[in-house]
Amino acid sequence: MQPFMKSYHFHYIKAQTKVLLNGLSSSSDPNVQRARKEIAIENVSRLFPEMSEEQRRLLHAIADVREQMDAKQYLAELEPYVIPFPAITGQMLKKLFPKAKKLKPPAAGDLNLHEASYVSWHDDGTQKKYIVVDFQGNLVGFAGTFTSMNQKGMCALCNRFEEIGMFIAEIKSAGDGTYVKRGNYICQDSHACNRNITSTDKLDEFVLMMRQGV
Repeated sequence: MQPFMKSYHFHYIKAQTKVLLNGLSSSSDPNVQRARKEIAIENVSRLFPEMSEEQRRLLHAIADVREQMDAKQYLAELEPYVIPFPAITGQMLKKLFPKAKKLKPPAAGDLNLHEASYVSWHDDGTQKKYIVVDFQGNLVGFAGTFTSMNQKGMCALCNRFEEIGMFIAEIKSAGDGTYVKRGNYICQDSHACNRNITSTDKLDEFVLMMRQGV
């Protein structure tokens, strides 16, 4: 069976196993436990309306989760079916950031592409933060400044309360060719941010906001 789920699907399922375990530990009533498992199956199935029988068996095994070790094994069996984020290459960067000369892709060891809905890194040469997002099947990129706020707040990408900073990029307007500044508060730690993403709704909103008028 080929990989069929995105990283945010996996993070959502991981969150559902945690919810299930919490629910099972809160009641020993067989009817309550059965209902908890049915809800977990329904929530996971909703991610893949047209799944195959193989995929159904794999995902519905969440009903066999009874304790932490079961959850760990279940998630380990799902991991090989996560579609990784595309590897960032020099040729890709030339297309996404044509004005950035000698921009180097992030070190492969610094990225976990199986966990990523977007990739972000700081380039010492340009002193800029770069963000590459998989948006509706296409890669889009933003380059800008990042200023840490040294406090927690709501991240515009993962919609979680985390240590944040302000990311600001200059975007060229399609109308008169002038540049406008756009940005929002995002997680300081992009790795943790990606692990928080269980839906790309907020990430897509961020991309649309950044590209508005382009």
